[in-house]
Amino acid sequence: MTESRRVFRELHQAGCFVIPNPWDAGSARVLAQLGFKALATTSSGLAWTLGRSDNHVSLEETLEHLRRIVRSVEIPVNADFEGGFATAPAEVAANVLAATATGVAGLSIEDSTGDTARPLFDFDLSVERIRAARRAIDASGTGVLLTGRSEGFIVGRPDLHETIRRLTAYAEAGAECLYAPGIRTGAEITAVVQAVAPRPVNVLVGSDFATVAALAELGVRRISVGGALARTAWTGFLAAAREIAAEGTFTGLARATPFDEINELFGRLPPPPSTGRP
Repeated sequence: MTESRRVFRELHQAGCFVIPNPWDAGSARVLAQLGFKALATTSSGLAWTLGRSDNHVSLEETLEHLRRIVRSVEIPVNADFEGGFATAPAEVAANVLAATATGVAGLSIEDSTGDTARPLFDFDLSVERIRAARRAIDASGTGVLLTGRSEGFIVGRPDLHETIRRLTAYAEAGAECLYAPGIRTGAEITAVVQAVAPRPVNVLVGSDFATVAALAELGVRRISVGGALARTAWTGFLAAAREIAAEGTFTGLARATPFDEINELFGRLPPPPSTGRP
């Protein structure tokens, strides 16, 4: 097991940590320099950099992105591996095995289908997909940490009972961290934390509904922000660009962080690690 994977596992054993989501090598390197202990990729952030909507990036593009992010920092990187880029468990396993070779310290598999009429995979298939991912990681011998995600709250099926049913089954199938993006209330979060204990829980924070201290008090072990940092960057870009297009004025540019400050920030960063990682 590599040092980054060992560190990533240790982070999940006690306390609460924030795992922010960069969308490219530059944002990854800045977040690492700010002192975060681990990073996670974001499928939406990556897709937007390619001029696409979320979940419209290929497996090969994602694997190359994972390699690029891993090579840009020394801290652990968790992969947003969407639904494993396949439906059938055997194909999910093959793709997960490929992801373990990128150098990531962890990866997540979700149960959403992308079909609004049937947004979640059937329960038994969803569990078998997690079990297949578990077998692939074990076969790789890498020690990559597996997160099982249930997407009901963000795909129009906000059923806490069903979400907990799925997460507990994913834990039994080999998921080492559990994640239900979209849960927000203290009651929802506490119910999930207690249901899967002692397995760690990841909570998604995409707005200001919580604080690190409050989530830690509820027993949350890991906090991610998904595409929220990318959305924040795009917010500034869109406001300034729309002003130029509509008004012919440039006041938004005057509010930007000065060139020298940003350029100096990247100049202060150490060169990307040449560790021989995949």
